[in-house]
Amino acid sequence: MTTMSIQPLDATPHTLAQLTDLLVETVANGGSVSFMHPLAPAKARAFWERSFADPGKTIFGAWIDEELVGTVTLVTGLPENQPHRAEIAKMMVAVAHRGQGIASALLGVAEAAARAAGRTHLMLDTADDGGASGLYERHGFRRAGAVPDYALKPHGGLTATLFYWKPL
Repeated sequence: MTTMSIQPLDATPHTLAQLTDLLVETVANGGSVSFMHPLAPAKARAFWERSFADPGKTIFGAWIDEELVGTVTLVTGLPENQPHRAEIAKMMVAVAHRGQGIASALLGVAEAAARAAGRTHLMLDTADDGGASGLYERHGFRRAGAVPDYALKPHGGLTATLFYWKPL
């Protein structure tokens, strides 16, 4: 039986290559993660390089053997009037590994890290069309509201964005 491990990631060439592939795949399959399809690998890699350079972000990865199968980013670098909260961003699971509990495991690790950092409040957003609202609601996130036509879907057309919060 194959086991999964989740850990904070470093910007090694191997990890950057796998994160790049995961982001390109997610966008190609309609994932609303701030990019449009087709996403050039160089643009995806540059995004991850900037993310690793930001000390206010911790990028977690779910590994099965040597394959990165999912990722989530915990954002703690927020304005000085928000030291009590963190944000969940860029939750992605490889298409071939969806439905196996990887997103739930990643979310649990990110929540634990937020608690360990002294955060008492988590925020996130997800697309209404094809987003992960059910996942977040199952994990105790409360819907704060929706903003219609907030963002373009990766293949075109507008979608609402749902905003969620959770006390820790």
